[in-house]
Amino acid sequence: MSNFVVGISGASGAIYGARLVYALARHNHQVHVVISRTGRALLAEECDLQVGSDVTTATEVFNRYTGTSGNITVYADNNLHAAIASGSFITDGMAVAPASMKAVSALANGYAESLLGRAADVHIKEQRPLVIVPREAPLSPIHLNNLLTLSRLSRVSIIPASPAFYTRPQSVEEMVDFIVARVLDYLSPGMDWAPRWSGPGGDTAPPI
Repeated sequence: MSNFVVGISGASGAIYGARLVYALARHNHQVHVVISRTGRALLAEECDLQVGSDVTTATEVFNRYTGTSGNITVYADNNLHAAIASGSFITDGMAVAPASMKAVSALANGYAESLLGRAADVHIKEQRPLVIVPREAPLSPIHLNNLLTLSRLSRVSIIPASPAFYTRPQSVEEMVDFIVARVLDYLSPGMDWAPRWSGPGGDTAPPI
């Protein structure tokens, strides 16, 4: 069992964060979840997950969604006294999925005003795995510069929300899980969550 942090910021694509929480919890990891205000709204609008602003209610919603109990802790984004705000609280990695350009800017410039930003800042300074899943289009030069700054930091990985199609996905969930699987490769190697390319004649269709 490991400790992971999942940050869900205010970009469309809240399902990436929700499915990541689902995958980690279903594999019996402890998942610490922090959601921005806009992230809460998008979970409701895009995923029908009514987490609200009360962390107890949000935890119950995620427990029902994942079918687990006791694996998930949700924190308020303004709670800078939370355990995950301290480098002395040991975690095995963090992902921000989706990562809005506002969140990316804050992380690239060390602006840790929120718990999401502070938790990510802790992972950067402690050199623990941090995966950023940016969700924006098109990307401006400012966005690209901020992502480049982060990509140059030790143990920070950028995984754009760009699903592949060689697996012949049959649903949005399968497309999302392709990205979730790539995130898990960096956070918890060995957790197979989606089909992998195995070459011509393998279990998946060839890439185009």
